[in-house]
Amino acid sequence: MGIFHYDFMLRALVGALVIGLAAPALGIYLVQRRLALIGDGIGHVALTGVGAGLLLNRSPVLVAVIAATLGAIAIEWVRSRGRTSGDLALALLFYGGIAGGVLLVGLSDVGSASLNSYLFGSLLTTSPADLVTILVLGGVVLVAMLALRPALFAVCHDEEYARVSGLPVRALNLLIAVGTAWTVTIAMRAVGVLLISALMVVPVAAAQQVTRGFRSTMTAAMALGLFAAGAGIWVAATADTAPGATVVLLAIGSFLVVALAAAGWRTLRRRSRPVTMPAAEPHEPEVVLR
Repeated sequence: MGIFHYDFMLRALVGALVIGLAAPALGIYLVQRRLALIGDGIGHVALTGVGAGLLLNRSPVLVAVIAATLGAIAIEWVRSRGRTSGDLALALLFYGGIAGGVLLVGLSDVGSASLNSYLFGSLLTTSPADLVTILVLGGVVLVAMLALRPALFAVCHDEEYARVSGLPVRALNLLIAVGTAWTVTIAMRAVGVLLISALMVVPVAAAQQVTRGFRSTMTAAMALGLFAAGAGIWVAATADTAPGATVVLLAIGSFLVVALAAAGWRTLRRRSRPVTMPAAEPHEPEVVLR
């Protein structure tokens, strides 16, 4: 563990652990609403914010937070108004966001290396200011997702029932959208725009293999995200691999292990159950004709 004596490695580890907790805590609501890919769309909008920050010589992370928040609010407004389908809105975010990001980065003085660090992640280059942003935004998202879990679950499970129950559905939907934007922005430093959704969805999918209740699934997903983030940074530091890709591959590996273990356990349970023979049907008395 001597590698974490370096300040940049310690910042990378702390940032990864916060993201590993916050991303699944919010991702479970997106999975519940079947919006698992919305992180990719908002991530591309955040890339436009990164390009604008580099072009204007401002903090790329802070500008990306603003751009991602505006994009999340826009897509939630489109979804709630029903003006167009969710798939079309996501497609507009995908293509428009990444095209704007590439264009703005090209107009700035920095080279393509800066763009690649946001596309694929560069957590080892996290500055103290970036770490503060990750801690603040990640902490706010984590606290909101845990404190408002019953209300958010009701909205994601049945929006009409939540509205009839008197819950502020519009405000809660907006909270999920803004929380997604903030989570995507801080996760962009860890895993990159192209792999953001994996950290938000894969731990949740793995937890669903072995849990039943919403609370237990959320807890297990956060534990798996924490493991993938911490172990991914350690493996990346010792094996000299890309941190973002390593974290995601560990998360996918955890999913495969959990899925295989759950399938094996279900098979053993079926085989261990005693086989009950069906009761024999009563025979009708034989009638002898004389």
